Amino acid sequence: MANGPLTGVKILEFAGIGPAPFCSMLLSDMGADIVRIDRKPRNPAPADRFDVYNRGRRSVALDLKKPEAIAACLDLSARSDALIEGFRPGVMERLGLGPDAVRARNPRLVYGRMTGWGQTGPLAQAAAHDINYIALSGALHAIGPPERPVPPLNLVGDLGGGALYLAFGLLAGVIHARSTGQGQVVDCSMSEGAASLMAIFYGAVAAGTWNTERMSNMLDGAAPYYDTYQCADDKWIAIGAGEPQFYRLLRDLLGLDDPEFDHQNDPGHWPALKAKLAAVFRGQTRAQWCALLEGTDACFAPVLDMHEAPRHPHNVARQAFVDVDGVVQPAPAPRFSLTPGAIQRGPPAIGEHSESALSDWGVSAAEIAALRRCGAL
Repeated sequence: MANGPLTGVKILEFAGIGPAPFCSMLLSDMGADIVRIDRKPRNPAPADRFDVYNRGRRSVALDLKKPEAIAACLDLSARSDALIEGFRPGVMERLGLGPDAVRARNPRLVYGRMTGWGQTGPLAQAAAHDINYIALSGALHAIGPPERPVPPLNLVGDLGGGALYLAFGLLAGVIHARSTGQGQVVDCSMSEGAASLMAIFYGAVAAGTWNTERMSNMLDGAAPYYDTYQCADDKWIAIGAGEPQFYRLLRDLLGLDDPEFDHQNDPGHWPALKAKLAAVFRGQTRAQWCALLEGTDACFAPVLDMHEAPRHPHNVARQAFVDVDGVVQPAPAPRFSLTPGAIQRGPPAIGEHSESALSDWGVSAAEIAALRRCGAL
């Protein structure tokens, strides 16, 4: 059963990979009723309970080569508040499901388009992935050791610059449509979203307070008080004591009375201070450092792997992770005091809800039977 601040919002999703499904997952977790249009499979397969990105939605399988299936999609769009698609520019237009066709049926609809490069521009039709999008944004160059940039998983482009920005754009568009009656197209470019995430750093570069060389700044691993350190048991901890009072507390707790540590913000002393801190932290296990530092204002945390994180007492207390069909996964976020979000269901099998979802969205039994007869459903 739907729950959350988006209860009552209807979204039509066209199945894809990566950031578009993650965007839909986020909206579903907040209560949106999302029907996902999947390509009709040749060999139906059971639901994949590990496909966490696809949780929370219902799947309708259609053969989009048939005009009856396109007509059904247009009918569903007329009942939707928003639409999500993540294909290359022009694909939806060739199917007859582009913004003009869809919004002719529903002028209030917010049409969300997810691509790496955007709908226009010299690279719009070029194949690429997260690493390429964040490379063009300036983000990739800033991450990693001096000798080479390192891809930060696909968090910055696909998920941060893509899914989160499309979710933000869709909700802004829905608010506008409800107040004006006018829908619109949301052109979400992962590269531009990644660039937007870098706004504070572009400002710092312009001000001359950020160096473009990797690991030469406070937040990129150069500062001794903002880095990770290996412990006696080869596990890692993270220190982020940037403010003077937090740095002072860290020194007090560690007994760092060496006067060289007085030079907190002098980059010339950073290599020596980092070496000294590394030697200190190497002297005890991660558990010992947790016993001393965790929960203090020294800005400390253990570096947990994905088996450890769900079992950490803070995450357990907050119920930050949940078990759905035996798969441990992140719970809906953020939290709402009045209308908390919830995972509506596990990932569906393709076509699992072909009849029930269509019926719930107002498609008649006769229309569903006609789609069956012609092989569109």
